[in-house]
Amino acid sequence: MIRLDQLKPAKGSVHKEKRIGRGEGSGHGGTSTRGNKGAKSRSGYSKKIGFEGGQMPLHRRIPKYGFTNPNKIVYKAINLDTLDKVAAQYDLDIITPEVLLQHGIIGKNDKVKILGRGELTKRLEVNAHAFSKKAMEMIEKVGGKAMIIKK
Repeated sequence: MIRLDQLKPAKGSVHKEKRIGRGEGSGHGGTSTRGNKGAKSRSGYSKKIGFEGGQMPLHRRIPKYGFTNPNKIVYKAINLDTLDKVAAQYDLDIITPEVLLQHGIIGKNDKVKILGRGELTKRLEVNAHAFSKKAMEMIEKVGGKAMIIKK
């Protein structure tokens, strides 16, 4: 039976400590395993985070890709159920972007596109920058008007 005082590591698993910079006789004197010249051989060297040896580092290279189209028109999507809710709550017959802005549904620079989710229970005149086909049909089915704003 093995006792605790008899335990020792497996053969070859423990290495002697490398004593660096203790003279030529140690085999690790002179340059102390740092090689010849260059920043890594000098005292006080610490590599900056993200440094890639003078090559343009990844964190500065990535933002240079891609493109944002300055002419793209982004619409704020508003569904018919939202319009119906607003019209019922504030007793409105005409809905324009200005009305939606007053009630905090859109921002002041948003362009509005009306989409066809939900039902309209009231006849409305809706002015917006764009409409989906379904939304236009549903507004006209109830007897309302869908008018496109040119801006």
